Amino acid sequence: MKVNSAPTDDQAVRLLEDLVRIPSPSCQEGAVAQACVDAMAEMGLAARLDAAGNAVGEAGSGERCILLLGHIDTVPGQLPVYREGDWLHGRGTVDAKGPFAAMICAAARAGLTSARVIVIGAVEEEAATSRGAYHVAETHPPADAVVIGEPSRWDRVTLGYKGRLLVEYRLTRPVSHTAGREQSACEVAVNYWEAVRDWAQRYNAGRESMFDRLDPSLRAMNTSSDGLADLVDMRIGLRLPLGLDVAELRHLLDDHWAGEAQVQLRGQELPYRASNRSVLTSAFLASIRSAGGQPAFVTKTGTSDMNVIGPRWKCPIVAYGPGDSAYDHTPEERISVSEYLQAVRVLTRVLRRLEAALARE
Repeated sequence: MKVNSAPTDDQAVRLLEDLVRIPSPSCQEGAVAQACVDAMAEMGLAARLDAAGNAVGEAGSGERCILLLGHIDTVPGQLPVYREGDWLHGRGTVDAKGPFAAMICAAARAGLTSARVIVIGAVEEEAATSRGAYHVAETHPPADAVVIGEPSRWDRVTLGYKGRLLVEYRLTRPVSHTAGREQSACEVAVNYWEAVRDWAQRYNAGRESMFDRLDPSLRAMNTSSDGLADLVDMRIGLRLPLGLDVAELRHLLDDHWAGEAQVQLRGQELPYRASNRSVLTSAFLASIRSAGGQPAFVTKTGTSDMNVIGPRWKCPIVAYGPGDSAYDHTPEERISVSEYLQAVRVLTRVLRRLEAALARE
């Protein structure tokens, strides 16, 4: 695709379809990252790959800086890419190549002159490492405002995400006779899971909002035996709410309930919720209304790179992007093309409003 500057709607759709056609499961983003760099350069952005493998583009000038941070990796499972009416089907259309392609196009269209906009397609957001976002947090000075590229629908803005903690449980026990009183390795592992689940139920008592609740999920359990010892590997995911004593939970998981099992806790990200009153939220509310929408704020029960950037930079931050998150990670993943183009228009307006507001500060 050859674009000299601001992409047309047709070119914006072609960019998204081109990116979706390139498989990019976490830790295999090299090809799509280069495609993003090439596309941004053709649209007039100064584009490069950084040391983490992120695709980085920059437009505009000035001391004030706006960061648009999306991610270019996907969960595993490549899907057929095809158009069906207004729908574009394929892995990553919603999570999150649609939001990131919208960011690229908005940055190219906005034509900023007194502020800089940096567009970054981060790697490994889906891998529980967030390597790309951590690299940004550690190597870039804090921006004046940050937009995280995640699906929220074109007329909604996400203010917060729950945190995450992953539990890797492994237990090896000598084989016991099924007629004996000794618990099997499987039974001991199930007891551990039930302790986690029951504690979460007690914590959640009286908490009606999903954003305020602790959500445990049993993600995998595998068993094996060599005739002498039984082995159980179990993986549990926890979605963490604001206000939870994470240190206490870690103690219960690793010391109190583990017994003779080996427990590894990894992938921790603390929950984060941004303010709904900032120069950034004002720009989104006005831009969505001017596009004919009725804006709304939402919070999400998942985790995003907002959990990495928000608490470290402490600047105005939201997440935004086209697409219905109900299609995330599913075999039915698809995005409305008209909604995608509407999000491009909203983001373009947001950047121009932000530039003007930052100039007044």
